[in-house]
Amino acid sequence: MTAVPLIGIRPARDDELAVVAALRWRWVAEKDGLPHRNRDEFVREFADWARAHAETHRCLVAVRDERVLGMAFLALTPRVPTPHDFSRICGDVQCVYVVPEARDSGVGGLLIEATLRLAAELGLERVTVHSSDRAIPAYLRHGFSVSKNLLQSELRIAVDVPANRTYS
Repeated sequence: MTAVPLIGIRPARDDELAVVAALRWRWVAEKDGLPHRNRDEFVREFADWARAHAETHRCLVAVRDERVLGMAFLALTPRVPTPHDFSRICGDVQCVYVVPEARDSGVGGLLIEATLRLAAELGLERVTVHSSDRAIPAYLRHGFSVSKNLLQSELRIAVDVPANRTYS
């Protein structure tokens, strides 16, 4: 692994949100092929979305020589209060992406570390991630583990279940 010298990992600036959007476009194109929508329109709408959700979706960028090499989002979700704590929040690491030419150089790990540091600074209860197979080892190296208590459902609404069903 060759280390990539970085200026740093920091919150994305407003003028970088279009670059972040372009990285998201690139990621989807690499994984699933080119989207069927207009790239410029997506970039504009994504940047608007990121601005509108800046409090709940904190974007970090990895930068070298003023070039954005990667990104990561920490999504914040309020939890139901307890008598002990009315400000419970959990986090979810989302959208971690590193440009191909900077992969396997530690940039992804630096983004994960910075995201976890931000989560700790914000006092989050826990942080989850839905990872690609390729990235699982990186998350494990940074303290993530499989939880027997955290389950997920690939949501499918059954058409034969009445919408007004009562639960007992």
